[in-house]
Amino acid sequence: MGTDLHDLLRSLRVWDVDLPAFDPAATPADPLALFTAWFAEAVAAGQVEPHTMSLATADEAGMPDVRTVMLHGADPSGWSFATHAGSRKGRQLAARPHAALGFYWPAQGRQVRVRGPVTTAPSTESQADLHARSTGALAAALTGRQSEALSSLEELRRESQAAWDRAQHEPDAPVPSWTLYRLRPDEVEFFQGDAARRHVRLVYRRTAQGWAKELLWP
Repeated sequence: MGTDLHDLLRSLRVWDVDLPAFDPAATPADPLALFTAWFAEAVAAGQVEPHTMSLATADEAGMPDVRTVMLHGADPSGWSFATHAGSRKGRQLAARPHAALGFYWPAQGRQVRVRGPVTTAPSTESQADLHARSTGALAAALTGRQSEALSSLEELRRESQAAWDRAQHEPDAPVPSWTLYRLRPDEVEFFQGDAARRHVRLVYRRTAQGWAKELLWP
């Protein structure tokens, strides 16, 4: 017997945990400081893979695209992630260098949304970022050909094994297409869920004088 998707959806509940309080009046002037605090609290709460995020881009025709990637860092220069320049998201960012990020931490009923222009880091910095990661990350980067058509899983196995062998014996192997991207936010929104559905939304917007804060209706 098949699954009834609608019945399954209606059976689900969200935030079956004690949700933290959020006082927007006590927030810092810079969104990076609040993001860092919330990220640390997500880790402490046992949130699975809190460093994963949705990355939304658009192609040349304006069609949207989204996928889950890993956050590589966040500092005053922006929120960082990496990929091959020739991948689908790399090509889209070359055509339209703007993006949005979405973090969801259900362990605390929290979301963070980040939007703004995207720039590429110098090649030396991109390579340093790659080589600071795991052997598996280097092997995946060396496998390359991201977003291209794959003829078979056997071809993937063969190419991946060769990349693993090289990564283990040459930990500083260069991957010229590997690119570190930085999103410099124009807007950062913090969402705190509430069991009574009185969700708190606080948005930071960049201005010529610094960051302006505003509450939004849930």
